[in-house]
Amino acid sequence: MILPESVACGFPVLRRRSWGQSSFLIPSLQARLYIKTSVSTPAPIRRALISVSDKTGLAEFSKRLQERGVEIYSTGGTRRFLNEHGIQALEVADYTGFPEMMDGRVKTLHPKIFGGILARRNLEADLNSLRDHGIATFDLVVVNLYPFQETVAKPDVELHEAIEQIDIGGPSLIRAAAKNHAFVTVATSPSQYERIADELESLGGTSDALRLQLAAECFSSTASYDSAIACYLMQNGGRAERETMVAETAHPPMPGSMSLELTKAYDLRYGENPHQRAALYSRPFTGGSLVSAEKLHGKELSYNNLLDLDSAYGIVRCFAKPSAVVIKHNNPCGAASAHRLSFACRKALNGDPLSAFGGILGFNQHVEADTAEVLCQPGLFIEAIVAPSFSKEALQILSTKPKWRDNVRLMAIGSVQPPAMQLDFRIISGGVLVQEADTLPPANLDWKTVTKAPIADALWDDIAFAWEMVRHVKSNAIVLARDAALVGVGAGQMSRVDSVEIAISKAGDRTNGSVLASDAFFPFPDSIHRAAKAGVVAIIQPGGSRKDDEVIAACDEHRIPMIFTGHRHFRH
Repeated sequence: MILPESVACGFPVLRRRSWGQSSFLIPSLQARLYIKTSVSTPAPIRRALISVSDKTGLAEFSKRLQERGVEIYSTGGTRRFLNEHGIQALEVADYTGFPEMMDGRVKTLHPKIFGGILARRNLEADLNSLRDHGIATFDLVVVNLYPFQETVAKPDVELHEAIEQIDIGGPSLIRAAAKNHAFVTVATSPSQYERIADELESLGGTSDALRLQLAAECFSSTASYDSAIACYLMQNGGRAERETMVAETAHPPMPGSMSLELTKAYDLRYGENPHQRAALYSRPFTGGSLVSAEKLHGKELSYNNLLDLDSAYGIVRCFAKPSAVVIKHNNPCGAASAHRLSFACRKALNGDPLSAFGGILGFNQHVEADTAEVLCQPGLFIEAIVAPSFSKEALQILSTKPKWRDNVRLMAIGSVQPPAMQLDFRIISGGVLVQEADTLPPANLDWKTVTKAPIADALWDDIAFAWEMVRHVKSNAIVLARDAALVGVGAGQMSRVDSVEIAISKAGDRTNGSVLASDAFFPFPDSIHRAAKAGVVAIIQPGGSRKDDEVIAACDEHRIPMIFTGHRHFRH
């Protein structure tokens, strides 16, 4: 099985951009797309309409058309380009009798254009309509669309700039041509020019098979284009409206429908296991993400590497201070903040030194030589590192000094952006689960100390650190933090008290004086008694259990202050 080059989902629409050996199309439809029609007469090309933003290969293609006697009509900048290259092109406005207007927003949207594209050449009624209204037929439509994706990928692009790059006439023209592919050839990419010109020269026109294939590629391109626009407007242009909705209601509605475009970035070594094929697909507007990160050193990335790198980046981007995290099997086994990145790195590695072996590291600041030296300590093995950037000295150290130097992947992700509200997608059998991302509300907004013992001022930094970290751990999740560093983690257990036991076991003596955070409420007071015995000095949790009173009483018994946040952070 070859993984497809792209997938566009307006759930459940699936597509691939380049037609080849495999497709997500149903077999019967795929078979029809590849039917050879050698007995049919090629469709001639006498008149072409050309209007493109990408001029790649256009001069050469148009010359080949002109040599075959094809009459060319064009607009604005495309016509000037053709004339400058010695290719005669007639002005569309002269043909329609209607000038371009509204800064080019209206130029090809005219019955004399669309009638000439959509007319069925085998229907007398259509041909009579052409004669009655003086409409000429167009046998070839060459259009590529305004560069919307490229425009919105630029930093700080304004909404009004993006709106002006939404093509209206272009998609209408190529959809009309693709619909009438029985008679009309449509080209939407410079990569298609040679196939069309070759058939025109060898057959005197284009074959049914080629026109059908080009029509399918056309509808694939318009699906991709519309999907990109929808994604941008929902994720970027509609941000202010969404924020207003969130402010006005606790539960704003999810979209009634949504589109998702995925384009293959590259194939991976394998999936979760070596017998599984895998690839990385990108979504539109993924700048400042792992997908757009630059690999500076190391062997190919695996499926699991990318999952862990994404988790590492997702954690460190949440901290303002220099911070480091160590990820193992998609859970943090060490994390820390400090006044210097090298100190944070050392504290993170000491969180669980045994688990750190073979881990993935993430940093939220530029990696200098002193941090790289910390990573060269004896007995440590690192699979991959993600950071905004690496100094030349750090790259030299990490690619030459440690024993694992040849294989470590070094990923530069660019400037770290704070997490913004977005949607999370999870595939299930027969559908897709969609939810808003779990972002933390402002600290202390709903926090309430529910015990008799107050929170000591010296504990607040550790409490905030622990509460930030627990939402990144698989539930049931318990973390222990001390001195702005993880010292114990209990993850993914079926019983919360088991997670407490694991976290305490990992922390050992460091539990004494630590802060405990729980991603959800304690159903019983047994975890409190166990934490008190180990030396926990404060607890933060959502609250909301039927036995909250018993849990609070247990804290009061041990004089442990406890905070209720009012927000749960399950991570399944």
